[in-house]
Amino acid sequence: MKTFFQPEAAGSTVWALAGSPLPLLAGYLLLVNLWAFGLMAFDKGRARRRGARRIRERTLFLSALLGGSLGAVLGMWAFRHKTKHWYFVWGMPLILLAQTVLAAWLICSAPL
Repeated sequence: MKTFFQPEAAGSTVWALAGSPLPLLAGYLLLVNLWAFGLMAFDKGRARRRGARRIRERTLFLSALLGGSLGAVLGMWAFRHKTKHWYFVWGMPLILLAQTVLAAWLICSAPL
């Protein structure tokens, strides 16, 4: 019978007791990206109605800055929403690029 080997975190009893934070981070990113995608869909539906209350643009950008940039970009292009505003066309992909570079840097600089 093969035993499952799970290495302990080097030099930290917190990781040994609490486990890896990666599942929590992945769950958070999934939820915030779904939220950003849903905000784009909801705002597009409101944009089609005359006089309906809309979602503020800063709320859409905040959802992207909090980690939902992929969902915001996908929602932007899936619903063709905010694609005529240069600050969305350039801003959302730049946020996504910055978050991707930050994630790659964190992964590469993490101790093994």
